Amino acid sequence: MVNVRFLPDNIVVTAEPGEPLLKVARRAGQSIPTGCLRGSCHACVVESDCWGTICACITAVPIMIFASNSGMTRRGEPRIR
Repeated sequence: MVNVRFLPDNIVVTAEPGEPLLKVARRAGQSIPTGCLRGSCHACVVESDCWGTICACITAVPIMIFASNSGMTRRGEPRIR
């Protein structure tokens, strides 16, 4: 199990390695828009301090992660760190 933290709300959610980040964000109450759910449309793009800009729908939680929503992207989506 991995703890994923979303800021600025400081919400911590436990996730399984390999679990889609979008699923973890939804469980944490974070609203991330979606479109194709395949990473092609980029509707679910979030910013990550670990990986830069990523598509939450196709990015899985790695074995170890410190993730947080420390702000919003230009469209108002959560930022993952």
